Amino acid sequence: MTKTLKHLFRTNNTIRLMMIAILVGLVSGLGAILFFYGLEWTTHMTMNAWAGMTMKAPPGERMFETAHETAFNPWLYFFLPAIGGLIAGWLVYTFAPEAEGHGTDAMIDAFHNKDGQIRTRIPFVKGLATIVTIASGGSAGREGPIAQIGAGFGSWISRKLGLSVRERRIMLLAGTAGGLGAIFRSPLGGAITAIEVLYSEDFETEAMIPSIISSVVAYTLFCSVYGYATIFNVPDFTFTNPLELIGYLILALVCVPLGAVYTKTFYGMRDYVFRPLPIPKFMKPVLGGLGVGLLGLIIPEVYGGGWGLIQDALDGNLGIRFMAAMVLLKILSTSFTISSGGSGGVFGPTLFIGGMIGGVVGFGGHAIWPQVFVHPGSFVLVGMASYFAGVANAPIGALLMTLEMTDGYGLIAPLLLVSVIALIFTRRWSIYEKQVKDRFQSPAHKADLRVDVLEEVHVQDVMQTADIPTVSPGAEWTLIQEAFARTDGDLVQVCSDEGKLFGFISANKVKTAFLHDDLRTLLRASDLLSEGVFLHENDDLHAALVAFMESGFLELAVRSDEGELAGTVSYSALIEAYDAAIKEED
Repeated sequence: MTKTLKHLFRTNNTIRLMMIAILVGLVSGLGAILFFYGLEWTTHMTMNAWAGMTMKAPPGERMFETAHETAFNPWLYFFLPAIGGLIAGWLVYTFAPEAEGHGTDAMIDAFHNKDGQIRTRIPFVKGLATIVTIASGGSAGREGPIAQIGAGFGSWISRKLGLSVRERRIMLLAGTAGGLGAIFRSPLGGAITAIEVLYSEDFETEAMIPSIISSVVAYTLFCSVYGYATIFNVPDFTFTNPLELIGYLILALVCVPLGAVYTKTFYGMRDYVFRPLPIPKFMKPVLGGLGVGLLGLIIPEVYGGGWGLIQDALDGNLGIRFMAAMVLLKILSTSFTISSGGSGGVFGPTLFIGGMIGGVVGFGGHAIWPQVFVHPGSFVLVGMASYFAGVANAPIGALLMTLEMTDGYGLIAPLLLVSVIALIFTRRWSIYEKQVKDRFQSPAHKADLRVDVLEEVHVQDVMQTADIPTVSPGAEWTLIQEAFARTDGDLVQVCSDEGKLFGFISANKVKTAFLHDDLRTLLRASDLLSEGVFLHENDDLHAALVAFMESGFLELAVRSDEGELAGTVSYSALIEAYDAAIKEED
């Protein structure tokens, strides 16, 4: 049977990957169904039936009645996070140490550095440990665990079908997309997040179609069991007044420093508090749980994911002081839970923190300036997406997931604005430390290019010899602009009147200069010159690949033996030449 499947899946690459993506989506969707039910039932039993504390759930996730006959037990409520930390810590460090923490980083690391390999036991250990952590009051979310669970299933299916390393990485992302799309009822947002979260400034576009297929299949399967309603009920917020952009801009600027505080607290607590402790690793989540318990003595609602409180904030049922306190306490409780080695995701707590920040800004602003802060509840929704976009460097996925979870499409303009502004000012940090900048920096893509094949093809075989515009070193801004207007490429060469080649100007430098009105009149071509980044006609494509990675450019100039500019080579042309050489070998 296995041999028959392998033969079938090798017949047509595109159809084969689509069929495997459907299979990955089915398995990921089933995993999400079981994980969600286990989490909700266990939370109901621990909090409601045993501790006598009602944990609010958003409308789209209310599975069990919250009424209970058990009297509130403050001692059990206080110690529950520590008990959960002990059980989760034992599970993780006994059976799968790589399942510690928030999960998404482990998935990212598996993609970049481990050939898409995730051990078969990981989805099961991660799922159980996360259920225990969150159900006992740990401040964590479902995104990291379900990403690692879905990715683990994708990796397992790939191994069973004998897929290549490249295809296994794609299915790892498809599994991630399936898990996210299902459990957050966000088929498009789950798919985009899976391919976006790997990089701070790029997408894994090769995995887009399999990720979308898997996410849609998993979402459909999940919703056929739990319903198609959105997670949150949101009033009909609509952006109609341009003045409101002032309020949203203020929200973005508030999210930036608080995003830095969150990230630095999260990793600072891990690196300087928990990691140096000379105790067994499985005991550290116990101490984190005690920290959460102490915070729960201040505000009991700090336990768990807190999404029921997001609904209250959207409805305007929370006070400004309470929301402000929850921002600080949630940052601390999430750091206690996950930085100590507990199992859980950061997406849920991050959305919660962003929603509370939006509530403080929106309702506080409405009391002072109601003409601008017209719909204060809308700031809760916008804060959710923008805060996560900033701390995770994943603006598109966060925006789409927020829209799909809330049906808040009337706020897409301010969502885009605030998410982009938050992202611009938070590029220096990320809650996902395994992210790399782009595909140039990913070991996954370096490993994909076989050096021996690249060394057999030379630059002169793939370079373009189109007429490249020329300017002199002293050329002014208008002449530089005119030169770029005459070419479809990304380069303009800089030569002396005698034809001596000094270097070239890249389109990226021109774009940067375009932003500075006061400097453009003073600029000359020599000020924008990129020197020393040349290829030679006889260079092989391996040398070209190294030059691309070191420079970060998408197009490089080729210099002839006489020192003249012979043409250009684009990164896309290099990849096409490599693919063609591989097909010839096959």
